[in-house]
Amino acid sequence: MKNSLMFIKFALFSASAGLIELGSDTLLREVIGLPAWLSYLIAIILSVLWNFTFNRKFTFKSASNVRIAMLKVAAYYVVFIPLSTGIEALLTKVFGCPGFVATVLNMALNFITEFFYQRYYVFKDSIGSAEKKKQNGDGEE
Repeated sequence: MKNSLMFIKFALFSASAGLIELGSDTLLREVIGLPAWLSYLIAIILSVLWNFTFNRKFTFKSASNVRIAMLKVAAYYVVFIPLSTGIEALLTKVFGCPGFVATVLNMALNFITEFFYQRYYVFKDSIGSAEKKKQNGDGEE
């Protein structure tokens, strides 16, 4: 049950991060006129920061070292961004998949792999540590 609740929370924060990514990418590209690659990069960084912050605090309730946890998440994206860019190109250019469908598939792949990466690697040993710290009178972070 605890893992199910974590998964649901992660899904909701990920959905909100997806909206931030799509909204900021659209704003930066269509309104401000940034090149597509730059607007995508800025949008995904904003999305990752949002998702990391809320999932750390509310989903995994972790009091672990923020810098180390963020470096672990950054390492995930150092691999995922080039991989997903290649998948996007493969789906659209080789298989003729519509761009929107390819993006949604990439977002689904990101959601699933990132949940397990954060659950079993980034926050593995610190899940619930913020609650324990608070109960012990150590305060929040």
